[in-house]
Amino acid sequence: MTGIMDTVEMPKLPENQKTFAGIPEAVFLEEIDSFMLQPENENCEKVLQRLDEQHGKYRFMAYNLEARRRKLKSQIPDLERSLEMVNVLRKEDEERETQFLLSDQVFIKTLVPPTKTVYLWLGASVMLEYPLDEAEALLKQNITSAVGNLKSVEHDQDFLRDQITTTEVNMARVYNWGVKKRQADAKTNANSPSS
Repeated sequence: MTGIMDTVEMPKLPENQKTFAGIPEAVFLEEIDSFMLQPENENCEKVLQRLDEQHGKYRFMAYNLEARRRKLKSQIPDLERSLEMVNVLRKEDEERETQFLLSDQVFIKTLVPPTKTVYLWLGASVMLEYPLDEAEALLKQNITSAVGNLKSVEHDQDFLRDQITTTEVNMARVYNWGVKKRQADAKTNANSPSS
C-alpha cells in the first residue's frame, strides 16, 4: 500500500480554501481585552458557551473524518487484493482447484476454469461483469481515487486538529480573562467604601 500511497498526489485545494471539507478556521484571540470589549461579548460565560459550541462542532467533524479515514484505509487493501486477483486470473490457462468461503467457517472446494471476465461489486448491492482489462482499469482508477481521498481526509484532519487546539487555547484565555476580571471587581468592591 505504501507504493501506491507515494505515487498518488494529494488533490489540489479549491482556491481560497484551506480544507477540502470546508472546515471553518478558528481565529486565535491575540488581544483578549479588545475582543471582550466587542458588543456581542458582553459576558465571559456567553463567550465560553459559544467557544464550547464551536469546540463541540470541531470534535464532531473530527469523529466523522476519522470514520471516513478508517473506511478508506480498509477499502484500499480490498481493492489491491481484487486487482491482484485479476492479474492472477489473467495468467491462468488451465483449471485450478481452490476453496472459497461459503459461510462462517464453511469452505467448499471448486474448480475455477480459465476466464476472461470477472464480477466486481460496485456498491449498493450492484455487481457487474467486466472483461479482465476493464476490471483492471476500473480497480486502478478506484485505488487512485481512494488514495487521493485518503490524503485529502488526512490533510483535513491535520487542519482540524489545529482548529481544535486554537479553540481550546481561546477558551482558556477567555476563562482566565474572566477570572482576572472577577478578581479585579472583587478587589474594587472591597476597596470602595460601603454606604
